[in-house]
Amino acid sequence: MEKVKQQPVRLQSLDALRGFDMLFIMGGGTLLVALATLFPTPFFEAIAEQTHHVDWNGCHMEDMIFPTFLFIAGISFPFSLEKQRLSGKDGGAILRKIIRRGLTLVLLGIVYNGLLNFDFSTQRYASVLGRIGLAWMCAALLFVYVKTKSRAWIAAAILVGYWLLLRFVPAPDAAAGVDSLTMEGCLVGYVDRLLLPGRLHLTIHDPEGLLSTLPAVVTAMLGMFTGEFIKQSKEGLTETRKVLYLLMGGLCLIAIGLIWNFFFPINKQIWSSSFVCFVGGISTLFFALFYYVIDVKNHRGWTLFFRVIGMNSITIYLAQRFIRFSYTNEALFGGLAKLMPESAQPLVLAIGYIAVCWAFLYFLYKQKIFLKV
Repeated sequence: MEKVKQQPVRLQSLDALRGFDMLFIMGGGTLLVALATLFPTPFFEAIAEQTHHVDWNGCHMEDMIFPTFLFIAGISFPFSLEKQRLSGKDGGAILRKIIRRGLTLVLLGIVYNGLLNFDFSTQRYASVLGRIGLAWMCAALLFVYVKTKSRAWIAAAILVGYWLLLRFVPAPDAAAGVDSLTMEGCLVGYVDRLLLPGRLHLTIHDPEGLLSTLPAVVTAMLGMFTGEFIKQSKEGLTETRKVLYLLMGGLCLIAIGLIWNFFFPINKQIWSSSFVCFVGGISTLFFALFYYVIDVKNHRGWTLFFRVIGMNSITIYLAQRFIRFSYTNEALFGGLAKLMPESAQPLVLAIGYIAVCWAFLYFLYKQKIFLKV
């Protein structure tokens, strides 16, 4: 009798964690700021401060949203790859899908940045979606064609090589004496000024530019290492033990990032190697927590809110660019907000905006409509 191929189980923790991450793109940050407005205490004000990007060196919560999403995309790939292989897809079909997905995200990122305005002189070509597409695509190709141990060495070589390159090779057009790890002296900005057409996000520098996509590949690779580890089924390697190993691995990455910070500052703008390790470690800890509670202990009743967002994450990211949810929010909750004290009005509107976006996603969820790239 032919053995039936069992499809890999979908990790609900991944959808929930992705939704938790995307909530901050969908108004979660505004909600925290509104809470600080209503309760102007040092605690809430400190949390509200975390909803803003740091100017250069350092890391706030806001700086972790993007790399965490890329890390999660990495975790899901080993499961997706197994599913494709079990469905009978050959290597060529898998390769084409990886490249098509990567390039489609690059194109969507350019559209998000205003391609349809047809103003090419001010068009920004670097983008969040573009970085996800390129970094994920390169990491996925390595995953398919390179063994685990070799990929680990490649990841280490990228991070160390990137550090040495930026530390010892300043921008050729930088003024004499300017540090190579500043925005003005950094090679990252120079490469973008040299090769990227249109405009850069910060005039002389783009945080989603070309050279800094290289260490972002390692962020996706860290996610794939995590997904690959979770899929293992060795004797004695229980699900609880996997979680413990993930916690230890995450703490080690955080420690490496903090130590490396003394020599190569944690910096999202250039996606520094220390930033990759530090945020990769925090992302690992978050995944370990969600995985343990949801998939190991099977406590899933509370996850619907986040899964609805996570299963259509690209949809809500793009929709907020092209659909004015704020108009609907004002129509539904503007009157209620005006009845409230002035300090409470931002909180009502912040909750209303999240509710409107979530209702839109819940409709798609019930209709089983999911945008997959």
